[in-house]
Amino acid sequence: MRYTSLTDFLKSNHAKRAPSPLAMVFVEDTAEIDTTARHHQQAGFQSILMFMPSNFDLAPDVDATVIRIDHDLTKDAPLADVVNGVIDTVPDKSWVYYCYNTEYLFHPFCETRSVGEMLTFHGEERRDAMLTYVVDLYADDLHASPNAVSLENAHLDRSGYYALARKTSEGHPKERQLDFFGGLRWRYEEHVPANRRKIDRISLFKTAPGLKLREDFTFNKEELNTYACPWHHNITAAVCSFRTAKALKRNPGSTFDIETFKWHNSAPFEWHSRQLLDLGLMEPGQWF
Repeated sequence: MRYTSLTDFLKSNHAKRAPSPLAMVFVEDTAEIDTTARHHQQAGFQSILMFMPSNFDLAPDVDATVIRIDHDLTKDAPLADVVNGVIDTVPDKSWVYYCYNTEYLFHPFCETRSVGEMLTFHGEERRDAMLTYVVDLYADDLHASPNAVSLENAHLDRSGYYALARKTSEGHPKERQLDFFGGLRWRYEEHVPANRRKIDRISLFKTAPGLKLREDFTFNKEELNTYACPWHHNITAAVCSFRTAKALKRNPGSTFDIETFKWHNSAPFEWHSRQLLDLGLMEPGQWF
């Protein structure tokens, strides 16, 4: 199904009756559009919304199974506005996820357990949102893959991640909230604006009246921005993303300074949740 604008989609029954969990994929370029959609279908999302420029193509099998909305982030409403429009339209208490193309969600034990099973458990723990870490991926050979994207030869940083207290406007630490840093945004911070260096994102959340996503990927209800409940650790997930690597190679101010993203702490990405768990890049909480 295809809609020619966000407005047309939000008026439709597809929006008002979208089954949960629902994934929103925002397409910025032509890299790995189809694999992004297929990955999240295989993860167990019941609805896939593809927001993409009208001149981009989808593979026939993907086109037949997703809802496509013509939307160009460079010209039309920004991501936060689109997400908030969907929040206001889909059924209340729906689980929603959002990402960009070339980003792949991994959750603990995702090889044998669906995202729906994980969110059911998470909801039973009285949690309405889940913290995700955006883990940078990059091609090992930028001559062979000049856009820095290679599924077959993807690498990640196995160390260099850290967190700082998130503070209120008065300078006091927020309860159970941290700002997380690391990956390419840390290693090449001179090329990344300060307000875009964080790697934490509340990518999974449950819709509710009045809920709004802010531009910094946090919500207007502070409890949804916490990494855990007051009693114990909760599940976290990872969004494995080529997006930063693509941007650094596309940006004229940084591309000529980077011959390779590999360093002594690079490791091949195994496309398996066990590696991310072992590296501490996601947390199973009480879900065994």
